[in-house]
Amino acid sequence: MIACALYPLVLLAACGGGSTGDGAEDLFVTIATGGQSGVYYPIGGALSKLYEEELGATSSVQATGASVENINLIDQGRAELAIIMGDAATQAFEGIEPFQHKVDSFSAVASLYPNFVQVVTTVDSGIEKMEDLKGKHVGVGAPNSGVELNARAVLEAYGLSYDDFNADYLSYSEAIDGMKNGTVDAAFVTSGLPNSTVTDLSTAQEVNVIPIEGEAMEKLKEMHPYYVENVIPAGTYTNKEDIPTASIMNILVASNELDEDTVFTLTKTLFDNIEVIHSSHNAAADITKDSAKDSVPIPFHPGAEKYFNEAGIE
Repeated sequence: MIACALYPLVLLAACGGGSTGDGAEDLFVTIATGGQSGVYYPIGGALSKLYEEELGATSSVQATGASVENINLIDQGRAELAIIMGDAATQAFEGIEPFQHKVDSFSAVASLYPNFVQVVTTVDSGIEKMEDLKGKHVGVGAPNSGVELNARAVLEAYGLSYDDFNADYLSYSEAIDGMKNGTVDAAFVTSGLPNSTVTDLSTAQEVNVIPIEGEAMEKLKEMHPYYVENVIPAGTYTNKEDIPTASIMNILVASNELDEDTVFTLTKTLFDNIEVIHSSHNAAADITKDSAKDSVPIPFHPGAEKYFNEAGIE
């Protein structure tokens, strides 16, 4: 629980101070995002600025290790909003690894945009399919990050594990740096498109993104229904054709400590000013009011539900 004595600036509604309608200047929102080289951070930054300008709130954006850390921050009362992936949300609610127990102290605000699982290497590495990762140095994401959760799931679908190669627990920006200097052969990168670090790599070397498809893709969907088939469009990097892969929806979530009126106001402000969010990153263009309830595996916050009901969104 968020104690008023310890968090005097936390959303006034969490301390029984009423709705934000007459006192938004007392609103304090910390938004947990991801690494500064990813997509979460600029979107969170745009949302934070929006709440300051439109609501007079005091808001901050926090760079983190993304999904799992963000869920823990909300659970600890150290963030009010967070961007997470659908798989991490499901694992938290079910209390399965990487979570030690069930964590359901948060609810969905809105579906955002798909994250694409990108297994990135270079043409010079000779890696052309997932099985070619055997014996290589592979960046699998920071420990227990959303990227690392994806890496484990995809590898399992292919009958592979970390025992088959040298797993480097690096953020994707660190892994891409390793590919530039020759210490890393391939990296799991889960993000919106395009990913800036992969784009940067493609200016120096010809990038190869390994497809996720066929029986492995079917197995992945069977094991984890929140994965869907998708494609990385031709020309996203140096790829001349679409690349089949898996994607997972990103979700904006809120602490259950926030009351209905507060989350209603936050949700409404987001969608009433969606063009501000769209301008933060190319991937944010996929965030729309009409798709705001798509592919969300956890319950919505009552405040978000109130907004969608009033907006006629089913």
